[in-house]
Amino acid sequence: MADTAKRPVKIVETVLRDAHQSLLATRMSTEQMLPIIEKMDQVGYYAVECWGGATFDSCLRFLKEDPWERLRKLRAGFKNTKLQMLFRGQNILGYNHYADDVVEYFVQKSIANGIDIIRIFDCLNDIRNLQTAVKATNKEKGHAQIALCYTLGDAYTLEYWKDIAKRIEDMGADSLCIKDMAGLLTPYAADELVHALKEGTNLPIDLHTHYTSGVASMTYMKAVEAGCDIIDCAMSPLALGTSQPATEVMVETFRGTPYDTGYDLTKLAEIAEYFRPIREESLASGLLNPKVLGVNIKTLQYQVPGGMLSNLVSQLKEAGKEDKYQEVLEEIPRVRKDFGEPPLVTPSSQIVGTQAVMNVISGERYKLVPKESKKIMMGEFGQTVKPFNPEVQKKIIGDETPITCRPADLIEPELPKFEKECAQWKQQDEDVLSYALFPAVAKEFFQYREAQQTKVDQAVADKESGAYPV
Repeated sequence: MADTAKRPVKIVETVLRDAHQSLLATRMSTEQMLPIIEKMDQVGYYAVECWGGATFDSCLRFLKEDPWERLRKLRAGFKNTKLQMLFRGQNILGYNHYADDVVEYFVQKSIANGIDIIRIFDCLNDIRNLQTAVKATNKEKGHAQIALCYTLGDAYTLEYWKDIAKRIEDMGADSLCIKDMAGLLTPYAADELVHALKEGTNLPIDLHTHYTSGVASMTYMKAVEAGCDIIDCAMSPLALGTSQPATEVMVETFRGTPYDTGYDLTKLAEIAEYFRPIREESLASGLLNPKVLGVNIKTLQYQVPGGMLSNLVSQLKEAGKEDKYQEVLEEIPRVRKDFGEPPLVTPSSQIVGTQAVMNVISGERYKLVPKESKKIMMGEFGQTVKPFNPEVQKKIIGDETPITCRPADLIEPELPKFEKECAQWKQQDEDVLSYALFPAVAKEFFQYREAQQTKVDQAVADKESGAYPV
């Protein structure tokens, strides 16, 4: 019998982070965001995801913006809505593990500057790599949401998901997210998974998926019926394709049901109208490639996220081996199995994909091995769900002894070193963290910022001295 008790589904709006990260290479500027946030603040979203992920790097590298300044401006505009960020566990927002003191300081500053909910994940689902970030979030009175990277494989049974959900609850998480970065979760599998998680934990469950394989809206529907509490959606101009299902569509789908969000569709339509020109400009400039808006069923066949597929194509193109595409697609699952069947998400997706390309191009498996493949086999990213293929591990690391402890246990405190190196450019405490994550990019940004400030100071001095008419 259908559940008739009222259970409104909550929505996390991703248009200011994952939607434009997925479709527009994270190029939406703060200036483009600010005019619409007052209206977005009136919707009643559970949260707006607006920071973390690739936004930090893109702000500094491509937009010449201070990501911390963006966060402060968004916080000032969103008076009633929680702000959410994505955080890569011990990797923070970078690609390597950082010392605990850097992780703790980053969490502290993120919350101090306006973040309410920190979604924390690890590319291997090794929960040891989440501990420091969760403890720091708890200490700062933030909401710690742990995201489990959803994937398929022999090891990933319903019992596995139930057990890890319980361990996450015991660790101090406030909620749990199923992070389906490749759009692998199909509707009936979602029904089973949510039921199993609800048996294993009392935590609220958030489902995050991508439209890449074409099933995401149906998956949300079955998940919500099964008891999922929160879904991640994007305003329609930046929805679908490699992004999330459209907010307005899901709101309308649940209208008049026990899961009715209560959101005002007229207000959502006005917000969508604001983002439509951004979509059109991005299509016209080529920033938004129509290819990422279609359905790619190979996602389900090879479990390869959309972004990883485009990386493979460009790697093969550079090597003049585009005819090897099919061979590489078939090699990926084999490499993944050799590497302990990790979920394919940053950075594990890039490592497995690059290794598969090298295996095919060189004509001999593991003849060419990037340093990241060696790091995985050395245990430097953490523990995989299944053991590595011992023969492959031997071929890659020889007689070296892999580590079995939490990787960050071997990293000395790093903040004093970063403070010292960054001292000449530091204008705010947060600059040290920008430098810690992306030293070369941050240094370039600091120099740019200084040059801009000098220009402004000169203009003011000229104006005051009457050097030119006002």
